[in-house]
Amino acid sequence: MAGRGPAPKPAHLRQRKNKKAGAAQLTAPEEPKKIKAPTLPNPDKRKFHRLTRAWWRRVWQSPMAGEYLPTDVDGLARLALLVDDYYNEPSTKLAAEIRLQEARFGLSPVDRSRLQWEVQKGEEAERKRRPPQVQYEPSAKDPRGVLGEVK
Repeated sequence: MAGRGPAPKPAHLRQRKNKKAGAAQLTAPEEPKKIKAPTLPNPDKRKFHRLTRAWWRRVWQSPMAGEYLPTDVDGLARLALLVDDYYNEPSTKLAAEIRLQEARFGLSPVDRSRLQWEVQKGEEAERKRRPPQVQYEPSAKDPRGVLGEVK
């Protein structure tokens, strides 16, 4: 059974828009910029898997990168080591730890919601998300006119 009661109104029809106190608006880049990611720390002189290097670049090209502080680089670097270990030898234990660590940095939609980060996607995405507006013409013939009394 889904939920109880009527479905909520669409967001654009609501009268109150409850703003979250600490919410941050993150702007998504129109096209992926060539942002220079910080050097991936390599304390044990390992050769990183190509997917780990690609993951590191994507993290730093994401809208969330603007919210990271210099102290967050250390935590992301530890996460990169876990990601690299996972790509070299996958395990459910590593996957679980990666999921927990990714939550700290808002790397999934659920985590961004918990952190109250909202990614703005621009006007085009907003237009696609809105339902089409029905135009009412008062001069149009009333379709209920064909209905009659049942005897």
